[in-house]
Amino acid sequence: MTKASIDMTSEKGMVKKLIKFVTPIVLSGILQLLFTASDLIVCRYFGSEHSVGAISSTNALINLIVNLFMGLSIGANILMSRCYGAKDKEKGQRVAYTAIALSAIMGLIVGIFGVTCTKYFLRWMGTNAEVIDLSTLYLQIYFIGVPFSMVYNFCTALLRAVGDTRRPFYFLTLSGLFNVILNLLLVIRFRLDVAGVAIATACSQILACADVLVYMRFKKNIFFRFRFGKIRLYKDEALEISRLGLPAGLQSTLFSISNVMIQTSVNDLSFTLGAAAVDGNGASASLEGFVYTAMNSCAQGVVTFGSANYAVKNKANIRRVVLRTVLIVTVAWVIPGFFVLMFARPLLGFYVPNEEGINFALQRIYITVGTYILCGLMDTFAYSLRAIGYSVLPTVISTCGACGFRLLWIFFVFPLDYFHNITWLAISYPISWFLTALVHFVCFFVLFKKLKFTPGAKEEPTNKGAPSDKKTCAQN
Repeated sequence: MTKASIDMTSEKGMVKKLIKFVTPIVLSGILQLLFTASDLIVCRYFGSEHSVGAISSTNALINLIVNLFMGLSIGANILMSRCYGAKDKEKGQRVAYTAIALSAIMGLIVGIFGVTCTKYFLRWMGTNAEVIDLSTLYLQIYFIGVPFSMVYNFCTALLRAVGDTRRPFYFLTLSGLFNVILNLLLVIRFRLDVAGVAIATACSQILACADVLVYMRFKKNIFFRFRFGKIRLYKDEALEISRLGLPAGLQSTLFSISNVMIQTSVNDLSFTLGAAAVDGNGASASLEGFVYTAMNSCAQGVVTFGSANYAVKNKANIRRVVLRTVLIVTVAWVIPGFFVLMFARPLLGFYVPNEEGINFALQRIYITVGTYILCGLMDTFAYSLRAIGYSVLPTVISTCGACGFRLLWIFFVFPLDYFHNITWLAISYPISWFLTALVHFVCFFVLFKKLKFTPGAKEEPTNKGAPSDKKTCAQN
């Protein structure tokens, strides 16, 4: 075990180990958001009039196209965590090579698809004519860097599975600083506007990918090794990664579809309220992202620690991990959430140049951030279900409880005159979080009680007997 690794199967110091594990993930997520926010802020002060809205309106579409495949990185994380918990280095090596090969193949597919099809999707979303050309240019350049981003995210998922969360943080910090410097150079000096921001993002993704591959190539005493010439797809490991990860990817995609529909609704409002509605919505979403990232990063601890203890059949430790993660996630909501709510108006001023856009953002941000703990709990129990082998169930719950509810809201409630505004559009979020979190909790409570680990047993009760395909109850 390296110094960066963590013993996840020992009861001693569980809270301390969880905090040690999730802190670099939280910092990485916040740094990533800061670097993304720097894109918007640089465009706000040095770009064209609607460059902020052009970039903001692409987030939902990026997530829609990328998230299905990124879900497989969760499958790689779970499978590697199980290998690490069981100290099965031989299988762990096969998992690593398979995950990297999958990420490269899928990254190329997503990159080509994104470059060629973005304008059609933006038109389908009803993107405002004032920003659609800028949004298209940004996305076409952005997707050039997606293959490198995909490989980086899969590699960091593997490292986190063996307890190493610090190295991904270092790599992200380096690439993010490079991104900011290149942003300033290309937008301010060369006046490239959103194209400059997109080029900087793509270049930073390439740098991050190179950093993690070089580290894995030359680092000694790591649980798995990496050699370019030995990369290949191992059939059994690829199927296991897909079985564990595809439901998570599908879930993320379905959430993205619901968010695309919400962005489409915001675009619809912009035709009557002006582009300030799009700018305000994007600024609010950027600030909310800091709170969500803090909570979700903490929640990720439960899937890695839980999967490691699932591999060694330690039910008591799984319970400890879940309960302590709930506490940590709550703290991760209170601290950044309080800060965002207290200083919302001046913070939004960094993104939006006019009072009208800020007012639109405030209508949304008070509702979402004030109730974000519901989203944090929803993620925690969804990850907990995956940790104990139920990969399909959280997807079904989330599809029905969150995505389905939001779509019903958009189609049947939002069009009504009284509800046709930003405030009532935002209210759909906390209601969907509450419903989904409640069902996740009930399902986890029931299924966890049914877990029976037989000493010395070799087969894991993954989805056998789970109501995943036929009888399911119903993540973000």
